[in-house]
Amino acid sequence: MVRKPPRDEGALRSVIEQLALVLADLGLPRMAGRVLFVMMGADERRLTAGELAGRLDTSPASISGAVRLLTQLGMVVREPVPGSRGYAYRLVDDAWYEVTLTKLTMLKTIMDLADHGVVAAGGETTPAGARLAGMRDFYAFVRDRMPQLIDEWAAVKAERA
Repeated sequence: MVRKPPRDEGALRSVIEQLALVLADLGLPRMAGRVLFVMMGADERRLTAGELAGRLDTSPASISGAVRLLTQLGMVVREPVPGSRGYAYRLVDDAWYEVTLTKLTMLKTIMDLADHGVVAAGGETTPAGARLAGMRDFYAFVRDRMPQLIDEWAAVKAERA
């Protein structure tokens, strides 16, 4: 029989806080990052705002804005708790995949705006136009390669199952 390693709550809490800081540096509110990673580190499928607040040693009110943002980003869904007026929250299956697909639309928007910027800056031969064209071309490259990467990820994930 294979023994599971013991769960180290202190180490897990440290990882949660460090990951939340990384996402905060990228622009996601820190509480949203904390909630996201507490949910990822939970063995339970769903957690209430009270349970999230308890694990993060904060108020349920501070959880509200975080889960609202994570819901808008498509990473978390809100579900009614049977027999209660409250809600529980769960991570969307393949949340990172879903967010990445959503970001592909944003990449197209950035590319289009950068392209307009190239024209407004006087074309690709100007310093500003060249910078904007470089940004546009980079995001076009990423967007064009993303479907292949997603397909490869699906194959790797299937092999692990």
